[in-house]
Amino acid sequence: MRWLFLLLVVLNVVYYIWHQQEAPLKVKEVAPLSLYKGNQQEIRLLRETGAGAPARRRDECLVVGGLVSQDQLDALRQRLLSLDITTQPLAGQLPGAEGIWLKVSAESERLLDASVLATLSKDFKDLKHKIILCEGIATAE
Repeated sequence: MRWLFLLLVVLNVVYYIWHQQEAPLKVKEVAPLSLYKGNQQEIRLLRETGAGAPARRRDECLVVGGLVSQDQLDALRQRLLSLDITTQPLAGQLPGAEGIWLKVSAESERLLDASVLATLSKDFKDLKHKIILCEGIATAE
């Protein structure tokens, strides 16, 4: 057992010496960052440049609906309520839109993303969503 231990120690020493004799890594020269920047001198966030999802104005609201019957609208409202999305029925018609609509509250708009809308549109055949100006909307409640 002692011989095995001594053999392993000797092999470790040989391995260490072998690695010490390899050529050391050369330091790579890096060009200054100012050469790469060109005319852009500061860092901008995606939100500041307008890239990505466009920011919605405060006077815009999300509405879902376009359904023909009140029963379908009640079922949609119940489904949205189960997802913690609060809505209010709109009184009257939306300009240029057919059917009955629900206005999604501002706090719940972030919960109603594209994947949720896609799932709901499979269950409710004529479901549509729009972003409209809030100032002319009259809710039923």
